[in-house]
Amino acid sequence: MSELPPDLARLRTVVTYLRGELVRAERALSSAEEREALAARRMPAPEPPAWLIERGIGAGRLPVRVHAGGCWDARKRCTAMSMEEVRRALAEGVPACPHCRPDAVLGMLE
Repeated sequence: MSELPPDLARLRTVVTYLRGELVRAERALSSAEEREALAARRMPAPEPPAWLIERGIGAGRLPVRVHAGGCWDARKRCTAMSMEEVRRALAEGVPACPHCRPDAVLGMLE
């Protein structure tokens, strides 16, 4: 780092200059953050998966329910599945969600 001047007048000048540069840098940062936030708002939300499997709580985390992708009752313990996996799970006895009825959508009613 360069040497700072020893006298009070020049030190005050340096501090005044640096404060101005700090204000400019803070404005540039704020502007960049606003641009980034605006761009994030403009990006469409990712489409939900077509099918979900809800896992239970605990070590085994066995499947407890099958959901259609946009189901309002799908919980945080859901993961995406393919249509084949959903059909297999329903055939193996994993219950279908009573709200979104993926079994009805797939034509797998008993």
